[in-house]
Amino acid sequence: MIRPLYDWTMRMAAHPRAVWVLAAISFAESSFFPIPPDVMLIPLIMACRQRAFMLALVCTLSSVIGGFAGYAIGYFLFDGIGRAVFEAYGLMPTYDSMRSYFDQYGAWVIMIKGMTPIPFKLLTIASGALHFDLLEFAGAAIISRSVRFFLVAALLWKFGAPIRAFVEERLTLVTTVFVLLLVGGFVAVKFIH
Repeated sequence: MIRPLYDWTMRMAAHPRAVWVLAAISFAESSFFPIPPDVMLIPLIMACRQRAFMLALVCTLSSVIGGFAGYAIGYFLFDGIGRAVFEAYGLMPTYDSMRSYFDQYGAWVIMIKGMTPIPFKLLTIASGALHFDLLEFAGAAIISRSVRFFLVAALLWKFGAPIRAFVEERLTLVTTVFVLLLVGGFVAVKFIH
């Protein structure tokens, strides 16, 4: 099951509209969508390493713009949509404790957690709901998402062929580790306050 999905993703990476798909996933993940953009970013870079930094830029800009959508959801629609997102992840108690983190650490919360596997949408929605300063939010989002996506791009650009061979030879292992990191991000949000 994993191999056909991987092969499809690699074929999609060569599609003329693949960059638009990457941008859409990156935008949506920052505001409501559960799948991180890495599912497209990594195969796109592995398919054409020369575009690594352009793809990281697309991913970063789309993620930050999507972050503004998430901020707006939190600011204007928290009771309707934002709360539902937190409840869908079982993280409403975490949201309640986030106010003290934002008050104490400010933009550092967004910068540090925005680089981790913790779903970025949770930070963007909470930032809006807590009426975090929009300018600080923008700066922190740009920094955290740039670091995250450009680091992935740099590693794949530098070590692309060996990494691709490793992934293709150990696809089940790589997929399992990716899922564990994704789930670990959710668990970390839930239990680390």
